[in-house]
Amino acid sequence: MKKKLDSICNNYIIFCVYALFGWIYEVSLFLIRDHQFVNRGVLFGPFLPIYGFGVLLLLFILKKFMSEQHTTSSILYTSLAASTISTFTFITYIEYTTPRIYDVSIFLQKYGIALILLNITSILIFNYLIRIIKEANDINLNVIIVFLLIWIITTSLEYVSHFAIDKLTGVKLWDYTKDFLNINSRVCFDASRNFAILGTALLYLIQPFIDKFLKKVSFNLKKVICLIIFIPMIIDFVINVIIK
Repeated sequence: MKKKLDSICNNYIIFCVYALFGWIYEVSLFLIRDHQFVNRGVLFGPFLPIYGFGVLLLLFILKKFMSEQHTTSSILYTSLAASTISTFTFITYIEYTTPRIYDVSIFLQKYGIALILLNITSILIFNYLIRIIKEANDINLNVIIVFLLIWIITTSLEYVSHFAIDKLTGVKLWDYTKDFLNINSRVCFDASRNFAILGTALLYLIQPFIDKFLKKVSFNLKKVICLIIFIPMIIDFVINVIIK
């Protein structure tokens, strides 16, 4: 029982850390871009729950994957790595060198064939190079594959969250209508790329420190921390989401 409660406390603290981080991240974007403070989200407090849930989802799905070794000795992972690198490089190049394309279907009509050919070529070249450079067979590809998976997971989560909030409350918390390669104004390439980069950095650079901290903190102190944060957060949620 104690082990389960400790796990719940750990997950709740992780949720709060990244919910706070997400709020700081988005508020900072508005301060830099529009030079004004905007309290993001639906809560009064400095938390964006979608970031907390998002990181917990990534940890749940990718933790085991990250602990395993996926190297260049596997054709599948070298192909995924080559495809990820070539796709992101190509789309980013198009973004900064041509007039912005807002519709994904238009992008695919103009550049779909080129993107497919580029992926096939890069996969063949990458696998050929690995085959002739034997000492490269143990290069760890985890970071690249995790980057790709984070991109897919966070984009899906953002789309579903926007759709649910829009349908349930009629409020559009973000609108990507004017952003490069958006899908129904709910997700766009810029945001997805940033989330993939940010998510990869958080999982590999920040989360290990949080895990070490949680191992050192006593169970009783964790319970106190959770109660101190949970009570005002649930009151905030009831007042600003349920009652409102």
